Amino acid sequence: MKKTDAAEFMKRLAARIPAPVTELKFKNPYTLLVAVVLSAQATDVGVNKATKKLFAATDTPEKMVALGEAGLKKHIRTIGLYNAKARNIIALSAMLIERHDSQVPDNRAQLEALPGVGRKTAGVVLNTVFGQPTIAVDTHVFRVANRSGLARGKTPDQVEDKLYKAVPQEYLQHAHHWLILFGRYVCKARNPDCPACEVRELCAFKAKTTESE
Repeated sequence: MKKTDAAEFMKRLAARIPAPVTELKFKNPYTLLVAVVLSAQATDVGVNKATKKLFAATDTPEKMVALGEAGLKKHIRTIGLYNAKARNIIALSAMLIERHDSQVPDNRAQLEALPGVGRKTAGVVLNTVFGQPTIAVDTHVFRVANRSGLARGKTPDQVEDKLYKAVPQEYLQHAHHWLILFGRYVCKARNPDCPACEVRELCAFKAKTTESE
């Protein structure tokens, strides 16, 4: 996609939702970190259901460590890969206490050193909590970027690199939220709502749906 088209693409997504926010429910930077770890291969809706009672009583690393792995599993067993996620959350909570005075770091390297925290999770936290212009490539962002031609790549890292080049600086702060929400509600995986798409004529997707579909 040409730079001028990419700029127009993001401008239209920005007009659609001027102030996008994550759909994950959280109380503070720590609970957002936990929620994002839990959201891997899970829906935000499913994570929010599981964490409603959890975060009401357990909203600090100390409380999470006190709850323990077994206690945490009782709250999150409806979420995929909950055994591994519980193990990682208890471990990262202990590490936050020991190395970061119980605070979520605003540094990518320190975030990615935490158990269960990869590049995508770190990107979401840096953007949502600390206001850094990071782009986190999840399945929705990956699909939209490739399908539309905005930033094609075979891996999330490739797509991320190309998005940083394609997205104008003025749109970087909210870019990944705009793309996530667009992919979740308009440019859906199985049945994209092309007739309602604001960027239809800019999109390179050949199999666009029509009103009759």
